[in-house]
Amino acid sequence: MKIAIILVIIIGVASLFVTLALAGKNDENYSGSTKGNIFRLTWIYVGLAVVLLGGIALYLNI
Repeated sequence: MKIAIILVIIIGVASLFVTLALAGKNDENYSGSTKGNIFRLTWIYVGLAVVLLGGIALYLNI
């Protein structure tokens, strides 16, 4: 069970870093138009992390 929790955390953090790394590799016009998308995607990751951690906490308390 602990391995699953660690795996979820590792995958979440890795996906965030990969997304931000790929966002930095683009041309000038594309960069200007995607800043809002990266901001929203970052908040999606944050929200997903909160929901997943809450779900794991509920599961462990039951």
